[in-house]
Amino acid sequence: MCGIVGAIAARDVVPVLVEGLKRLEYRGYDSAGIAVLTEGQMRRVRRTGRVAEMAGAAEAEGFSATLGIGHTRWATHGGVTESNAHPHVSHGVALVHNGIIENHEEQRERLTALGYSFESQTDTEVIAHLIHHHLGQGLELLAAVQAATRELDGAYALAVISRDAPDTMVCARMGCPLLVGLGDGENFIASDVSAIIQATRRVLFLEEGDTARVTRDGVAVFDGDGAPVQRDEHLSDVSLASLELGPHRHFMQKEIHEQPRAVADTMEAIIDAAAFEPTLFGADAADVFAGVEGVQILACGTSYYAGSVARYWIEAIAGLPCSVEIASEYRYRKAVANPKHLIVTISQSGETLDTMEALKYAKSLGHERTLSICNVPESAIPRASRLVFYTRAGAEIGVASTKAFTTQLVGLFALAVTLAKFNGQLSAEDEAGHIESLRHLPGSVQHALNLEPQIIGWAERFALKDNALFLGRGVHYPIALEGALKIKEISYIHAEAYPAGELKHGPLALVDADMPVVVIAPKDGLLEKVKSNMQEVRARGGELFVFTDADSNFGPSEGVHVIRTPRHVGVLSPIVHTIPVQLLAYHTALARGTDVDKPRNLAKSVTVE
Repeated sequence: MCGIVGAIAARDVVPVLVEGLKRLEYRGYDSAGIAVLTEGQMRRVRRTGRVAEMAGAAEAEGFSATLGIGHTRWATHGGVTESNAHPHVSHGVALVHNGIIENHEEQRERLTALGYSFESQTDTEVIAHLIHHHLGQGLELLAAVQAATRELDGAYALAVISRDAPDTMVCARMGCPLLVGLGDGENFIASDVSAIIQATRRVLFLEEGDTARVTRDGVAVFDGDGAPVQRDEHLSDVSLASLELGPHRHFMQKEIHEQPRAVADTMEAIIDAAAFEPTLFGADAADVFAGVEGVQILACGTSYYAGSVARYWIEAIAGLPCSVEIASEYRYRKAVANPKHLIVTISQSGETLDTMEALKYAKSLGHERTLSICNVPESAIPRASRLVFYTRAGAEIGVASTKAFTTQLVGLFALAVTLAKFNGQLSAEDEAGHIESLRHLPGSVQHALNLEPQIIGWAERFALKDNALFLGRGVHYPIALEGALKIKEISYIHAEAYPAGELKHGPLALVDADMPVVVIAPKDGLLEKVKSNMQEVRARGGELFVFTDADSNFGPSEGVHVIRTPRHVGVLSPIVHTIPVQLLAYHTALARGTDVDKPRNLAKSVTVE
């Protein structure tokens, strides 16, 4: 469910579809496919694995067409099989879909009773059959898609073609990004402008509930009520795109949804090299890393929580002692220096005053091994450090950090694994496993984003509260801290986070029916312990809101609300579980009517003490 591209033209669009899917690979995926209409016949090719394998099969089968759609999928409903790959076809209707349809089981039962059979385990095939069903009621393609989407609960971006409408492509959007690319005598659709940038830079961003009829000669857009509507044309520019809202209401929302791309860009060098090498951090990193006996991380705010996650990784993976300290505290105490410790400073802007001053203080104590993790090239903190790892999040405009945080975590994970390898603590098998985990990470982040419709329901309840508790254990405790910080920053709800095991040592006194308790509870070695802590909350009448994994084997009950990410992703789970708490904070703030991008009393780059 990760990437969509479609094209209609006088020329062969198969190369456009293939190139578009290759440009969408950053999102993470496990299968790819295209469907094209040729001489009144629907042809489809799908493959598990890389886009290149699917493209080779299309070439071998002589695919050529002037109308087609394509997709890269990351498995949710149903395993990684060709039958579950997109596009899905129903009696001459072909469809690709990003998102999650929550009422697919109900619709599947209904369609089965109407005589439809299912070849896949996906929620997407339901939509294809629904559209065909409405075509059978005498509707033309656009009306059939509009009728079908009115019966769907959940999030979707759709692109549809039909054997009976050889000159038309229809698309629809609800909760998942989708845009239309404008050409001369040809037009395109995509989930990301990168998929069609080789063909056009002129784009229309569809808004929530929009549907569109796309032909060679033009584009007609309709709002959620089916009324014709004009959407402004934009000229896409890579350097300017990060400074524009596009179809989003706020920069924070935009930046939350940019995280699959930001994560992929940040780890690109690792994936390309298929290795963790010291040169990721600078030309003389090997000299700096030689003899390192420990790591000291200095940061503020969200960056401090990123460092707190890294402490678990560095100690568990690299076997080095690691301490994390708030920069504004470190700079004013008499620290005991160990010149063989690596000083790591983290700052989105590279200009954070407290962190800069902490770095200067560390250097005054004799620390020469310094590394900064930063999102802004040539900013002050990287210039003052021997080594630097630049996150590639792009411009982050919203005050509340989102994509900068998750890309910092990618950089810190790379540091932990690189130190382990440099010190002989990493086997070739483990290195390959970590690279594979990173390769799948953007797709997992995208799937966490697809939980947004469910999280909106929670946010409406949270908006009525004045206080909240967040709980986590182990490496997920800092994610609870980050969730509480986000709620405080933009919704102005007082929120605190604790290690779940500390609940009975004081915070439990706050728990009652008016105190929502958010729990980060992935399926890891501490899940059973977290369940016990949740029982402590329920016994006091507290209401639980639990973020967990699909295979955690517990579900909602009275007073216990559960949202599941599709799968547990192992050591990188903190990155994936960051997404739901960001979305919860954003939609809670939205419901409370606060200034999301510019919360009161806060600034993006903190350059004063």
